[in-house]
Amino acid sequence: MSELVSGLAKLNPFSKSKSPDDDEDYGEPIDSNTVAGGGRGARQSTTQNQLRVSHALKSFLVHEKILTEEEVGLESYQPSRALRALLDKSHIHVPPEVTDRSHPLPDYFISSSHNTYLIAHQLYGESSASAYETALNTGSRCVEIDAWDNDENKDEPKVTHGYTLVSNIPFRSVCETIRDVIDKEAADSANEQGYCAAPIVLSLENHCDAHGQLRLVQIMKEVWGDRLLSKAIREKGTREQEGMGAHVTLAELGSKIVVIVEYHLPDEAESSDSSSSSESEDEEERKAHQAYREKKRTTNAGGIIPELADLGVYAQSVKPANNSWFESELENAPHHQLINVSESGLKMHMPAASAKIARHNSHHLMRVYPKGTRISSKNLRPVPFWGVGAQICALNWQTFNASSQVNEALFSGSDGYVLKPAPLRSGGDGNLNTGRKKKLRLHVAGASSVPLPTGRETDDIKPYLTCTLVHPDDLENNLPKRKTAPYKHHKLSLLHRGENPPTIDPVWNETLEWEYEDNELVFLRLLIKSDDSFASNPTFAVAAVRVMYVVSGWSFIRMLDLKGHETHCSLLVKFELEDV
Repeated sequence: MSELVSGLAKLNPFSKSKSPDDDEDYGEPIDSNTVAGGGRGARQSTTQNQLRVSHALKSFLVHEKILTEEEVGLESYQPSRALRALLDKSHIHVPPEVTDRSHPLPDYFISSSHNTYLIAHQLYGESSASAYETALNTGSRCVEIDAWDNDENKDEPKVTHGYTLVSNIPFRSVCETIRDVIDKEAADSANEQGYCAAPIVLSLENHCDAHGQLRLVQIMKEVWGDRLLSKAIREKGTREQEGMGAHVTLAELGSKIVVIVEYHLPDEAESSDSSSSSESEDEEERKAHQAYREKKRTTNAGGIIPELADLGVYAQSVKPANNSWFESELENAPHHQLINVSESGLKMHMPAASAKIARHNSHHLMRVYPKGTRISSKNLRPVPFWGVGAQICALNWQTFNASSQVNEALFSGSDGYVLKPAPLRSGGDGNLNTGRKKKLRLHVAGASSVPLPTGRETDDIKPYLTCTLVHPDDLENNLPKRKTAPYKHHKLSLLHRGENPPTIDPVWNETLEWEYEDNELVFLRLLIKSDDSFASNPTFAVAAVRVMYVVSGWSFIRMLDLKGHETHCSLLVKFELEDV
């Protein structure tokens, strides 16, 4: 019996037993209360008025002459007006040009989810239409549907992860959920003159026969009506591949549903991930994934019927069998090609062909999806792929782990679309590095109200802040990390001079520094952890920022928990950037 329990624990994606290597990549399942994701309104703080500043941090603000003793309200429990203004000050500024919609569609990064219908595990989790509502509400603008024939009712295709123990849901239910989200967004934006919600891109993976495909088309048109983009917006937008006009702009797509439809090339690459089984996390996962691939090889989904192909107005997904797509021009390319490639398939060309790939992606769309061995809903690392201009880095949206946190940082303050840096757009050379060295200096004062999980007591934690610089050039996850010393509360206060706050209100007063190649896609992850003896150090609160967004001066960062929920925890920091 104990062996059975042990085996099940290994298969649990949310198990508390983790190796040291993935300790800081751990995230917990998201839910309807998750606010992370970067989408419009996702971070409309519900806890902002409940934030407090510890007495120790108030004293710090006075000592550093940031606020006067009168301004800070040193002995008041409620924040003073001056302190409230500092709490309300955002630690980032998103330039308006980053969210401008007047550029061609390939010029944008798109917040994207993978296997959106799944909750938890990729091989035996549960499918739910509500997962689409959660993903869209938390900022995703590209969602995925795996459509299969339904043997019990040929007229109602189902959505599931094929050849797995995953449950299934009706395709119609997914369409209805997406429709309801669109209608709610339209109602919410009705009071904002001139604003419309950003388009939703639908990555449709078809496994249906001809009749099933026809039913997919009929259901989409029936449920979505004029919300669905079913024909070209303008003539020149359909002739972009011939060099006779610009690609359709994001603004021209309005709030439509834009469908990515598969296009099968002669001798195309195998549709499953070509990751070696040795990359899997444990023996059970290796066996499960091998069985999945073997079954998938024996099935041919067949061609795409014209009625479905016609819905791929601005995106036809291809899996090339050779390198012609970035070496010259894709052979036998459809109009508006979208290169659909696994993280392993793309990484094998990097960095040798990175500049060529980036130049390709300045004119065409690319979708990168997780390798098949990520069946426990871990994630690809999107930053190197954003660094070559990949618009769609599809993340397993089920947990708020390291990649999800960085995704939140890129799309924070946006509508799920962020303009790519100029070197990655048309006319750019594909090289993001400026040739200059930068120094980032992070002054860390301290935190207030560090959240403790159930079962932890204030007396048994030693909190510290650990920060990781994430750079597009780093393909091997050798990320430079800096951390403060653990904070210790002195129980014998008579032997301690000055402030002696409890461990949930730590004061570090340290400065962390990094030097790096100047680049617009550099991020910083900040984690509050505890220096536990004889155990993996748990993470209590997280945040991530795009370095080009940070503002000068002292500011409070509102921290999230591992589910992407807002907490009552705030971190007082100051960012400084300078040329080396």
